[in-house]
Amino acid sequence: MSTTALELSASLEDYLEAIYQVIAERGEARAKDIADRLSVAASSVTNALQGLVKRDLINHEPYDLITLTNEGERVARDVVHRHEVLANFFTEVLSVDEKTATDCACKMEHIVGDVILERLIAYIEYNRQSGNGNATWVEGKGFVQDA
Repeated sequence: MSTTALELSASLEDYLEAIYQVIAERGEARAKDIADRLSVAASSVTNALQGLVKRDLINHEPYDLITLTNEGERVARDVVHRHEVLANFFTEVLSVDEKTATDCACKMEHIVGDVILERLIAYIEYNRQSGNGNATWVEGKGFVQDA
């Protein structure tokens, strides 16, 4: 985890991630887009944007587009990466359904450290290569190797 990421609350990381995703999907982001994405009030978005501007992670003026600074994009990519690794681990290795995996990844992405993340990535890859990825969770039995 980067130093900047350690200084951000989970909430601000969520806003940064949402900004990154909206820009990736639409090519631009406005405060209303972020409020809609996160299902929060416009005033909450305004406060979060001010905090991200103060940390030099975004550029934003009231009623204008939101853009990521280079550092903001780097931190946002890091949050997205942590989320994707966690969600993949939950679905591929633990056979958790996608919604549960995504919900849990959203909570854990803010606290997982680099060493844990690297080990999860290595285990996912090991699992894929070893054929262990063919196991399925069966309630009451645990993991069962697929035929």
